[in-house]
Amino acid sequence: MMGKVCIVTGSNSGIGKETALALTGMGATVVMAVRDLQRGEDARAEIIKRTGKDTIDLMICDLSSIKSIQQFVGEFSAKHERLDVLINNAGAACHERQVTENGLERSLAVNYLGPFLLTRELLPLLERSAPSRIINLSSGLHTRAKIDFDDIQSERNYKGMRAYETTKLMFLMYTYELARRLEGTGVTANVVLPGFVATNLGANMGGLRNKIMFKLVRPFQISPQKGAETSVYVASSPELEGVTGRCFAESQERLSSEESYDESVQKRLWDIAESLLGL
Repeated sequence: MMGKVCIVTGSNSGIGKETALALTGMGATVVMAVRDLQRGEDARAEIIKRTGKDTIDLMICDLSSIKSIQQFVGEFSAKHERLDVLINNAGAACHERQVTENGLERSLAVNYLGPFLLTRELLPLLERSAPSRIINLSSGLHTRAKIDFDDIQSERNYKGMRAYETTKLMFLMYTYELARRLEGTGVTANVVLPGFVATNLGANMGGLRNKIMFKLVRPFQISPQKGAETSVYVASSPELEGVTGRCFAESQERLSSEESYDESVQKRLWDIAESLLGL
């Protein structure tokens, strides 16, 4: 990864921080795209201490804000002439329905629409830097999701876990559509299912039922470092050069849910994203 420039969103904690740490240790220049500046600075300092390398930068990017995403892309493009790897790692799980400054349901914004826009804005740089890679983190919980196209923003019936599962399915299906649209450009797009990782994501779900569930499964969770291994593998492995439109878990190719391969739904989700983002 020497000489490679990588962006990792949501890299101030959990899987994202461990991914940024591993890539930095491999010699890459890593840009941590984070929402919380102080937590980001703390994570960056820890990575520098653990790797002995200072080739890691920190920039603000709030994926719930269209303005923040556009500002990030402008600032990144002014600093860097290339982008070899974009890892859309950040995610959100909200117990109660929240609406962003752009009028979008927060889980939908952070888990799908924000990364959609960020990727779109960075595509020219990715294409100029080809061969380059896009890695989108979904969740094994996508297999439980059903998309309600009549209530895409969960205005009528919001449940936090269901919103998380559904938006992760949307993001996964978008990745397959993105891979098709990028054929011939030298830019690949793949999905990573990191596994059930011990992060603070579940803490935001609230509710007695969710708290009990997360407590029961805690002994079976894997560490953030272990959860980051597949992201690092898909970002760096020479054997995956040119491989696109695939799903990976435990550093191996895996099938996602049967429903996720429906190309008509993939295209529909793409159109919905463009409409909601005003593109």
